[in-house]
Amino acid sequence: MTKILIVEDNKTISKNLSRYLGLKNIESEICESAEDAELLLNQNNNFDIILLDIWLPWINGDELLIKLRKNWNNTPVIFLTSRDTDEDIISGLELWADDYISKPFDYEILIARINSVLRRYKKRTNSEIIWEYIINFDKEEITNKENNSKIFLSNLEFKLLAFLVKNRWKVLDRATIYEEVWWNFDDFQLSRNTDIYVWYLRKKLWADIIKTKKWSGYYVD
Repeated sequence: MTKILIVEDNKTISKNLSRYLGLKNIESEICESAEDAELLLNQNNNFDIILLDIWLPWINGDELLIKLRKNWNNTPVIFLTSRDTDEDIISGLELWADDYISKPFDYEILIARINSVLRRYKKRTNSEIIWEYIINFDKEEITNKENNSKIFLSNLEFKLLAFLVKNRWKVLDRATIYEEVWWNFDDFQLSRNTDIYVWYLRKKLWADIIKTKKWSGYYVD
């Protein structure tokens, strides 16, 4: 099920929108300020898309988006705002927003825009993710962006890395990783495969992108 974060300080708009999304089988949560949204996203980054008002109390939506992108949070964002001049729209899109919808808006058009953004995002994440490395999920290749050299991983190493990257910033416990990568939860208690293969990846990758959260598991930064 698609999960959407609505960042909107107008309670009438946010509640009506959340209710309509529910009718379309889309789960949603509401934050009334950028500060609350940032806190929630730091705790739980499982949202498929963010609907973000620009005019918010204290910290505006465009400031929140800049912070998210600087922190490598690539969750798709659609601005919902009463600022509707061409200059406003261009400015919003140049801030790495994925779309821009002016208020008042038609709910059906919004749903169509959401689906369009999600299709583009899915296509992007199924092909390449770029940071220090370029990962091609279709070809199961990883390349160092600086010198264009290939990094050779075994099938299991690539599968583990891909799972961590696709759940970027989310702490994954060893049991969840083991079940996803090795498909056999029954052997989990007797296996150290997850720790061993994380060690393999750390040796092969130049940047220490796989982090450990004590007593909890692993995540990609």
